[in-house]
Amino acid sequence: MLNNKSILITGGTGSFGKAFTRYVLENYDPKKIIIYSRDEFKQYIMQNEFKEHASKLRFFIGDVRDKERLSRAFEGVDYVIHAAALKQVPACEYNPAEAIKTNINGAQNVIDAALDTGVQKVVALSTDKAVNPVNLYGGTKLVSDKLFVAANAYAGTKDVCFSLVRYGNVAGSRGSVIPLFHNILKNGGTELPITDYRMTRFWISLRQGVELVIKALEEARGGETFISKLPSFKITDLAQALLPGCEMPEVGIREGEKLHEIMVTVEDSTHTYEYDKHFIVYPQMVWSDRQTVLPGGKKVAEGFSYSSGNNTQWLSVEEIRELLKTVELEK
Repeated sequence: MLNNKSILITGGTGSFGKAFTRYVLENYDPKKIIIYSRDEFKQYIMQNEFKEHASKLRFFIGDVRDKERLSRAFEGVDYVIHAAALKQVPACEYNPAEAIKTNINGAQNVIDAALDTGVQKVVALSTDKAVNPVNLYGGTKLVSDKLFVAANAYAGTKDVCFSLVRYGNVAGSRGSVIPLFHNILKNGGTELPITDYRMTRFWISLRQGVELVIKALEEARGGETFISKLPSFKITDLAQALLPGCEMPEVGIREGEKLHEIMVTVEDSTHTYEYDKHFIVYPQMVWSDRQTVLPGGKKVAEGFSYSSGNNTQWLSVEEIRELLKTVELEK
């Protein structure tokens, strides 16, 4: 599917962009992969990491806020993966206008550039924080998600479709709990603070996130949100996996933090279908004949929801300990 295709990744120097690039180069023969981002130093680092694939890679300095630059970068591109965003919750709270410019205006710029330049498919990365948002980051990503779904209404006769993938914090990602606990232990700490003993999260690896995007590229027809079925774990069990028998003082939930990662709400259940390894939330509106339910899906029950707190698959302390051996902490 990706053989001889030109692929552009916004925010391509991040952990997802690197993992996606590596996966595509190992499993396909793309025409080229364009890394679009605003940090020239990160691009320099990534160029060195992928030196053996230099003939396949292009590096564009640019910001998703700049529609003209996006349009230039999108010329001749078949597929776009939109991963660029301001993601740190406290930074978005303190700089709301900047979060809006990147996460909302930037999303619209990506959509407009794709419509204007003949891109075939766009997959945007969503987040659990966009579901019933309680912070500005989640609010901007909710708007971004709505923009990408509605973009299919503006495709007209163009052969382009826009879809989403949604997952929570990747294991080991910056700002998440695993590197926090690692740093405490690295500095000689003997107890691991828990914001709330009831807190749960989904476990997803970078590779699983990449594979979900590949599935969306292969199957999306317009407006779908793809959500992987994942195991849940308790934060208290994670602490015990890292330091058995440790003290776990409860320190109180942080601003903008949720007890559980929510992927599908009760309200979404009316247009959600379950597949073997994932769910798809279909758009409520239909804009073309292409937008049909993919085969093999089963409509979820009315009132269904999917969160890390009501999951049927849970990791034990021992299973978490084994998975931790595979985690690469994001630098």
